[in-house]
Amino acid sequence: MTTIVVVKKDGMVVIAGDTLTTFGSTRLGSVHDAAPEKLLKRGDTYFGIAGSAAHQLVLESLLKRHPEFTFHGREEIYESFRKIHPLLKDEAFLNTKEEEDDAYESSQLTALVVNASGIFGVYSMREVFEFERFWSIGSGRDFALGAMYAVYDLHKGRKAAEEIARMGVIAGAEYDTGTGLPMNLASVKLNAKAR
Repeated sequence: MTTIVVVKKDGMVVIAGDTLTTFGSTRLGSVHDAAPEKLLKRGDTYFGIAGSAAHQLVLESLLKRHPEFTFHGREEIYESFRKIHPLLKDEAFLNTKEEEDDAYESSQLTALVVNASGIFGVYSMREVFEFERFWSIGSGRDFALGAMYAVYDLHKGRKAAEEIARMGVIAGAEYDTGTGLPMNLASVKLNAKAR
């Protein structure tokens, strides 16, 4: 339960996420949580993770212990998450089962990835997508996508991506019971090749 968004516009990329954690019908707001941050930074890359609250701590631990993983572009992200998958199973005891007829084992996590190379999404079977404008994950994603779609062409300039991302998370917090403010946000300047 969360709303995490990524936006790419006017030479900038932004990732933003809410700070609410839920356990069934119980809400743990940021004022009660010593670590409400849903954005994880490793080097020059930011991650936003949706799904089980355990994913964040597990991924944070793996990334600290394995500096060899790189995340610039679809291929690097795929290769890194392919190598992370057996570590999730062996070191964190990941349950890889989703559907009986799945073609691949599941990594059970959904993440957005942002760096100077662009904005990307990683899904449970290690599918990697690169997005041109914006995207969202989590329980509030539909509200965020609608809000960002409505305002994307209205905002221009250096702060446009940040303004659009804020609108996405705010819409998620307004309408999704699993999303709550305040939000965290990080911005990165795109490299020339990714513009």
